[in-house]
Amino acid sequence: MHRDEMNSEVRRLIAEGTVLPAHPLALDANRKLDVAHQRALTRYYIDAGAGGLAVGVHTTQFAIREVGLYRPVLELAAATASGWTGRPLALVAGLAGPTRQVLAEADIARSIGYHAGLLSLAAMKQASEDEIVAHCAAVAREIPLVGFYLQPAVGGVILSANFWRRFAEIDNVVAIKIAPFNRYRTLDVLRGIAAAGALDRVTLYTGNDDHILLDLSLPFDLRDNGVTVRTHIRGGLLGHWSVWTQSAIGQFERCKAARGKETLPADLLALDARVTDCNSAFFDVANNFHGCIAGCHEVLRRQGLMAGIWCLDPKEGLSPGQLEEIDRVYREHTDLSDDDFVAAHLDKWLA
Repeated sequence: MHRDEMNSEVRRLIAEGTVLPAHPLALDANRKLDVAHQRALTRYYIDAGAGGLAVGVHTTQFAIREVGLYRPVLELAAATASGWTGRPLALVAGLAGPTRQVLAEADIARSIGYHAGLLSLAAMKQASEDEIVAHCAAVAREIPLVGFYLQPAVGGVILSANFWRRFAEIDNVVAIKIAPFNRYRTLDVLRGIAAAGALDRVTLYTGNDDHILLDLSLPFDLRDNGVTVRTHIRGGLLGHWSVWTQSAIGQFERCKAARGKETLPADLLALDARVTDCNSAFFDVANNFHGCIAGCHEVLRRQGLMAGIWCLDPKEGLSPGQLEEIDRVYREHTDLSDDDFVAAHLDKWLA
């Protein structure tokens, strides 16, 4: 499927920038798919106002592929979404693994009705940039691509600005999720897209959970041969947005409204630090992100959107001290939660 074949409203959503929560995986105590809570999560994100969903991505746990849950989880999210709302939603499927596996996943995602694939390159650590570009080009022949610069702490590959130039030159690339958690590498992506002349075609999405609001508010000036091009990161595809989502969408709208103004509100810029503080607990920064998935699960468990914090890997859970950190940010940043919104609608979502 080429990007020109995408539903026009969805294509506009992606191009303008929107909120794409990275969808978690709800499991029961036997570590089997908890269908009721999985549906409730999808309904929650839609009712909170998300512009779409990213399913089968890191937050969904890459291990779904090993236990036969990739297709069922993608199907459940798509079916739940279509039965819950009539408004257009951008459905992005996570794609991961070597080329043959990714092509098979792209075929599955496309057949279910997903509009684009978020391409993880974690399996390409030993490959050259030439080989990675060829891999990306092969996948782009099957489905519109969202590039993904994943931080090395959770399996990402360090890539040059030249790589991102070559990636952005692939015609079927529609967006790039920038998530190296590193300002230098973030700029490498922007420089690469600018060098490809693709800033008008490839929409920038933040995945930098450590600087979400700054990424969405600040202008970026790129210089080439004395010529300045100003651009913006227009949307977000974030694991952090899998929790307190209604509040996150309000923050996104504030950033969007402030973007391009001569001055940015000091309160909005200061809020970035508070959001990052919350993320430090949820993502378990103190333990090099070991508990990043379980931390999000814990927030959703407290709200009733999950029955527990179980992950597919029994070794994956909260780190020592992480629970206390989550307690702390709950106390200090209560106003950033959406607990009241969830409590008012939970029964409906679980029905």
